[in-house]
Amino acid sequence: MTTDEKIFLVDDEKVVRLSLKRELQNKNYAVEDFESAKDALAAISEDWPGVLVSDVMMPKMNGLSLMEKVREVDPEIPVILITGQDNIAMAVQAIQNGAYDFLEKPFATETFIEAIRRAMEKRRLVMEVRRLRSKINKQSEASNTIIGKSSGIERLRQVITSIADADILILGETGTGKDLVAQNIHQASKRRNHNFTAINCGAMPESIIESELFGHEAGAFTGADRRRIGKFEYANKGTVFLDEIESMPLHLQVKILRVIQEKVIERVGSNETIPIDIRIIAATKTDLKLASEKNLFREDLYYRLNVVQITLPPLRERIEDLPMLFQHLIMNACSRYHQETPPIPTSEYIQELQTRRWEGNIRELKNEADKFVLGLPQPSEPEPGNEIQLSIQQTLKNPPTGLNNQLAVIEKSLIAQELTRNRGDIKRTYTNLGLSRQTLYNRLNALGLKRKDFI
Repeated sequence: MTTDEKIFLVDDEKVVRLSLKRELQNKNYAVEDFESAKDALAAISEDWPGVLVSDVMMPKMNGLSLMEKVREVDPEIPVILITGQDNIAMAVQAIQNGAYDFLEKPFATETFIEAIRRAMEKRRLVMEVRRLRSKINKQSEASNTIIGKSSGIERLRQVITSIADADILILGETGTGKDLVAQNIHQASKRRNHNFTAINCGAMPESIIESELFGHEAGAFTGADRRRIGKFEYANKGTVFLDEIESMPLHLQVKILRVIQEKVIERVGSNETIPIDIRIIAATKTDLKLASEKNLFREDLYYRLNVVQITLPPLRERIEDLPMLFQHLIMNACSRYHQETPPIPTSEYIQELQTRRWEGNIRELKNEADKFVLGLPQPSEPEPGNEIQLSIQQTLKNPPTGLNNQLAVIEKSLIAQELTRNRGDIKRTYTNLGLSRQTLYNRLNALGLKRKDFI
């Protein structure tokens, strides 16, 4: 128990009041006793971190009226009512009106102390949640939505504020918030008043990625009935965020390198060079230096991108940030699901969360917060793709008729296994299967498989 936590004990009978006070002090609780409800109420404020214990039958203001007044100050202050009357209806009404507990005299000391312990734990959680939410709000007010207080996150904030317009490479596991960091870098730069354009290189089919990036002229290819401005041109004077840069096809990496070095682009179907002023932020979850040594990524592009490298810590290495992050995600989930009162996790629940590995990092924690807000049970999380694999295995036990149908099920199983092994990494999947990028996308569409189910 901290020195800030107090118990206010209200009873007009001095002998009873002092007896209960002595019992609480023997358990090392800080107790202040009052003869009248009015005096106790005057000492209570919204940020008071304690528990109120009050007799029901008192002159001028009884315990029920005192509880109503206290709830007007702060409805989350635990109030324990005690009475010498055997009145079940009164007890039920008191609980319905917001009393934390209702004890009938005479009660066992153990019962009284246990009620105090539970009430104090509840108040402690409420105050901790408010403290965390206050920190979260202050960070948001400072236009810095990177939540956390660990040394790694503090260093990250310092790096972001010190970076000007250099090209940056962000390295981090899946779900560590690479896109959020990129947005913060853009907001901290002189380019903040211009466009921030995010491109997921791993989710864009190879057949359209060049047109998406550089734009195209009317008639450049079938279906190009009008000129289209590409994402690089759209981001002029701003920032381009290339997420999953390791998935960028090799032949396009050459063109990206030219954009970075020469600050010009050419639309598909045009020979005209267009000057642009952009800053590149690239993000990857793989070691690009190692990939370049294996000829899976251009070495010259790696060195050009790697002017400044930021490595994001996984959640398991900043576990002290989890309580604050979880509260932030609970608040976001309540907003999305239109719940006005955020639920409060117990300290045991938070401690259990802090023991997990969090392979999916903050993205996985967000899912946990959503389930918590919705009141869903917390089963063990299946590995990515397990549910799909189970469905496929069940189908194989009762194969469909026809050779083509049976081959399709087997093909779906093989692709799903490879996607699961690579956690949705498209480039690794089509490379290991010996397919082209476009062929893999065609097969995914035909077989009803979605990359997001394996991430």
